Amino acid sequence: MSRLQVVSGKGGTGKTTVAAALSLALATEGKRTLLVEVEGRQGIAQLFETEALPYAERKIAVAPGGGEVYALAIDAERALLDYLQMFYKLGSAGRALKKLGAIDFATTIAPGVRDVLLTGKACEAVRRRDKQGRYVYDHVVMDAPPTGRITRFLNVNDEVAGLAKIGPIHHQAQAVMRVLKSAETAVHLVTLLEEMPVQETADGIAELRAADLPTGAVIVNMVRPHVLDEEAVRSAGTAARRQEIARSLGGAGVSGAAELVGPLLEQAAEHAQRVELEREQRAALEALGLTAYELPLLSEGVDLAGLYQLATELRKLGVIGGADDWGTAR
Repeated sequence: MSRLQVVSGKGGTGKTTVAAALSLALATEGKRTLLVEVEGRQGIAQLFETEALPYAERKIAVAPGGGEVYALAIDAERALLDYLQMFYKLGSAGRALKKLGAIDFATTIAPGVRDVLLTGKACEAVRRRDKQGRYVYDHVVMDAPPTGRITRFLNVNDEVAGLAKIGPIHHQAQAVMRVLKSAETAVHLVTLLEEMPVQETADGIAELRAADLPTGAVIVNMVRPHVLDEEAVRSAGTAARRQEIARSLGGAGVSGAAELVGPLLEQAAEHAQRVELEREQRAALEALGLTAYELPLLSEGVDLAGLYQLATELRKLGVIGGADDWGTAR
């Protein structure tokens, strides 16, 4: 199973929630995961009900079985200072550059530099080993930018490597791309059973494949239960069935039962229409050729308890430790 799990998705699909739940699921049974945030939104801190994440790896949760989840909010400016110290030994000089505004310029204006630093920091955590030669983290989960930007975000190191033919920048970019384009990495896309998110997912997968980046799974989030289909609604709309429904409502003590039948059937028809539309979107996702997993809509919203519930659901679905080799799917 891939050690770098990149989670992307159209805005509003709940990609940060899925990334957080995935990090908990991967940490089950004594494992250690690092959950990385790269967009500066502090969404991870909100989900885990903790204070804002610093630019430091900090334990934020304990998974079932004693595993640990650490989190890191990667700051591009701090990452650039680390980079300058690591490759050019510019400790105090780097801090002086920051005071002069050069660091802010490099991470805001210079093309691709910010993304290189963010992905590079995550890949460093993937490769890091302790004194005994063991990986510090069993898995690194990245809450990545949205689907429309994910391929450019991950592939920017390739572009930089092409521009810088020699030197530390070239070697760093090459090292990062060796991780991102290997079986160590899997890029998962989160979607909803709605036309726009599904279409953006299809476009994102096509772009990832064109860039030779490893696709993982499609995770369908916030799936609502199906109660009625169109045939059931049609049968309920006959005169005899309408009278039967009204009698049932009256027998249950509902006043004005006859007047309620029409609005109830309208709601049922809307539900059946949604079921049919979702069936079409499932077919579109199936055509992508990737394994798809469905997570339920939590009626009470997603709090810390909800995250653990979703993590348990991921394990039940076989997402963790299942037969799928996410790192080799194309």
